[in-house]
Amino acid sequence: MLTSIRQSRITGPVKARSGWRARLGIIAICGGFTIGMVTCGGPISSAHPATRSHDPTYEVTTGEVSGLGTVLVDGKGLTLYLFLPDKHSSHSRCSDICAVAWPPLLLPKGKTAPLAGRGVRSSLLGTTIRSDVGRQVTYNGWPLYRWANDASPGQATGQGLNNLGGLWYVVSPRGEPIRS
Repeated sequence: MLTSIRQSRITGPVKARSGWRARLGIIAICGGFTIGMVTCGGPISSAHPATRSHDPTYEVTTGEVSGLGTVLVDGKGLTLYLFLPDKHSSHSRCSDICAVAWPPLLLPKGKTAPLAGRGVRSSLLGTTIRSDVGRQVTYNGWPLYRWANDASPGQATGQGLNNLGGLWYVVSPRGEPIRS
């Protein structure tokens, strides 16, 4: 246990760390473990069995979010957002750190068009070329994004946030921001 004093063969008595440095070290270890589990598909990623893993993520379909009604979601059921500074222009203004917090909905290499799911008008689907990572899916001219803090279908924790340069809203099936 860390609180006991142990004898080291080389340096003499070793005292357990205490204070802010020890807490910081524990936080770093726990954070690294969590990231590793998520990235490697460990138990954390399977904690949300409601996610639809059989549909491609580049499918745009509809789902229900409590208090907001029917919204656009990706093929795994995660809520999709628009960024008001994009100004309905089919060009993304979210890159670098913004695109880490708000990952763009991208087409996989080799795919030329997104899939229209239930409740989505295929005539409103499109793509835009990003300068950093390829083709981003658009809907009614709005580039689409996910919010990194939404972990399961039905969540919209990014709704109405003023974050990284502008306001973020979920998208209605008509291709408009839901501002409530």
